[in-house]
Amino acid sequence: MYLIRGGSRGTGDGGPAATGPPTRLLLTEPIRGLADHAALLLATPVLAAAPRGDGHGVLVVPGLFASDSSTVPLRGFLRWLGYDVRGWDLGRNHGPTDAVLAGLPRAVLDHAERTGRPVSLIGWSLGGVYAREMARRYPRKVRQVITLGSPFALRDVRQSHAHRPFRRLRHLHADEADLPTLEQRARPVSVPSIAVYSRLDGVVAWQACIEPETALHQNVEVRCSHVGFGVDPATLWLIADRLAVPAGQRIPFRPPLALRPLYPR
Repeated sequence: MYLIRGGSRGTGDGGPAATGPPTRLLLTEPIRGLADHAALLLATPVLAAAPRGDGHGVLVVPGLFASDSSTVPLRGFLRWLGYDVRGWDLGRNHGPTDAVLAGLPRAVLDHAERTGRPVSLIGWSLGGVYAREMARRYPRKVRQVITLGSPFALRDVRQSHAHRPFRRLRHLHADEADLPTLEQRARPVSVPSIAVYSRLDGVVAWQACIEPETALHQNVEVRCSHVGFGVDPATLWLIADRLAVPAGQRIPFRPPLALRPLYPR
């Protein structure tokens, strides 16, 4: 099963090497993350009016070094909206270990079987890369994929400040022969997908988190830190809106007039 493989330092197109976010954004991630949490408290009355859907199953996958505890606010919000939501239950995300390669497919299939219909996958950062690969492998079990600051379109490893910590965990990872190249990961998935990105992301270059839009895929920009995706009010509203789209329908995201300032594009 494909999840992620470390890439080369080149772009592969003969052009100049890409770079990660500015250092000032990286260094201010912690304080901006706290601001994102504060914004969630202020936005509670607005989020109370978020769209509600059919209560289908949702699986949330955390980012690198994170565990299900990092997605508690997001999962709590979705549970309050009536969804059958669960975490990945695989502990801390140390990259594509053998345990992840075996456990994540089982989590997706079990949740789909228990709920009786395809599930939506939400992946934060590296978790979004995993989610897309699950959709690629099990398109009939996945209703849609929502990625939050996920570098699935990484052209150069220097586009991510998390690459060095990721490589330091290489001894824990599965054999590289079982993992995809950067080019393989960037290929579109065959289920509806939406990529949420922020130009204020201090960990991953936002250009690595989007792909060309099609009838199945949309990119939506928000304003938050990388560590704030899981609590950012604009992101939460967007997720609620996408989950509420009836199965089989293709309705592009259009924020309500009052919330349009939250979405730069």
